Amino acid sequence: MNNTLKKTVLSGLTLAMVVGGSSAAFADGKKGDRDDRDDNKDRGKDFKVIQTWDNYNNNGKNANVNVNVNIKLTFDDLKGKDVEWAQRYIASLASKRVFEGYEDGTFKPRQTISRIEAITAAVRLMGLRDQAESADAKASNLNFKDADKLKQKYPWAVGYVAVALQNDLFTESDDAVMPEKEADRLWATTLLVKALKLQDEAKAKMNAKLPFADAGKIPAGSVGYVAVAIEHKLVDGYDDNTFRPNKPVTRAELAALLDRTGSQLPDHASVKGTVTGAFANNLLPIKADDNTALNVELDPNAFIFRNGVRAGAGDLQTGDQVLIRTYGGKAIYVEVLTMANQQPAQQTDFSVTGALNSYQLNAQGKIGTISINQTVNNNVYSVQTAVYNVAPELYISGDLSLLTPGRSVELQGKNQLVNSIIIR
Repeated sequence: MNNTLKKTVLSGLTLAMVVGGSSAAFADGKKGDRDDRDDNKDRGKDFKVIQTWDNYNNNGKNANVNVNVNIKLTFDDLKGKDVEWAQRYIASLASKRVFEGYEDGTFKPRQTISRIEAITAAVRLMGLRDQAESADAKASNLNFKDADKLKQKYPWAVGYVAVALQNDLFTESDDAVMPEKEADRLWATTLLVKALKLQDEAKAKMNAKLPFADAGKIPAGSVGYVAVAIEHKLVDGYDDNTFRPNKPVTRAELAALLDRTGSQLPDHASVKGTVTGAFANNLLPIKADDNTALNVELDPNAFIFRNGVRAGAGDLQTGDQVLIRTYGGKAIYVEVLTMANQQPAQQTDFSVTGALNSYQLNAQGKIGTISINQTVNNNVYSVQTAVYNVAPELYISGDLSLLTPGRSVELQGKNQLVNSIIIR
C-alpha cells in the first residue's frame, strides 16, 4: 500500500477510522495470533493502516501510524439459505471491526452467541473500542460476583465490561456478568436498546400491548424495551407471530440485530454518494452527499453488495447511490443503497397523527376500525376525520386506558392498514 493517502480518496471526508491491534477473535476470547494468521493465505488480506483522520490533532497536524490489521469480510462457512441472508450484515460489521470471525477463518453463523461476545460487540458498535481496550479500563475494579472468574478466563473482556457498566448496559440489579451464558432474544434486544440510549423511552412504554402470541412470556419490566425495539425496527417476530424471548441468538442473528442498531448510530467511518462514472484503474468516481467529487480507490478484496447479492466492482453503474467504508485509504465495503435508474421503493408505510375520534371492535373483540381527527393546513378550525381499517395483529404503545376520544395518537401501518397505535 502507498505510504501516503491519495488526496483524491479522502479529500473532503472526515472519516473517523478505528485503529487497533490485530483483529479480535471470539474463539477463545483472545486477540488473534499474528503469526498463526500469516500462515493461512485464506484468512483474507491485511490492510496496512498508514493514516486515519482521527489521528489529526486540533492543529490539523498529521500523526502517521503503521498498524497491520487483518480485516476479513467473507467467510467460507456462510453457506446455506439459513445463513446466507446474513452475509451483508456480517461484512458490514466486520468492515467496522465490530463483529468478527474466528482465528480459523470461519464465522460460525449458526453458533449461539455468549453474553460476553454480545457485550463486546455492543460496546464496539457504540464506538468505544479504544476506551474498552485502554490500560485504565483493563485495570478497572469490577464488583460483580464473578469478577475474579472474568479476569482469569476473559482478561481481554474486563475493559469491555467496565465500559458497558459505565454506559448503563447492565441493570442496577445485575450482580454477575455470566459471560458464558447464552444471549437470548430478549436479553440481546434489551442490550441494544440500551446501546441506543433509549432506556427512558423504553420505561415510558412498559404498558404497551405487544402484538405477539407469546407476549405473556415477556416480563412486565421488559415490555417497554421490546416495544421500542419494534418501533425502531431492530427486531420483529417469527412467521407464527411469536417473539420467542428465551430463544438463544445465533451469531448470524446477532449480526442482523447489530447492523440494524448501528444504522441508527452515527457512522463517521463511512461516506454516502452517487457513482458518477465507470469503475476504471481501480478507482470509482463518486459525488459525495456534500457535493465533493471523489475518486475512491477500491481494495481488490472489497466486499460489494448490489441488488441483494454480492457483486463485482464492474457491476457498479453510474447513478448508483452507495455507502462506502474505507480502511487505510481504500474502500473495503461498498453497499448500493439505490440502483441507477431505479426510484426508491414506493413508500407503503404511513404514519399519521391526530386526536382519537372513535374506534370500533370486530367480532373477535379486537379493534377493527379507528378514526382520528386531523387539522387541515394547521387551521384549528378546519378538521377532517379519517377512518382506517386495523390489522388483525395490532401493536399498541402506551397506556391502553388512555385510548379515549380526544387523546393524541399516532397511527402507523402499511397500505392504509393500521398495525400500530402509539398513544401520546
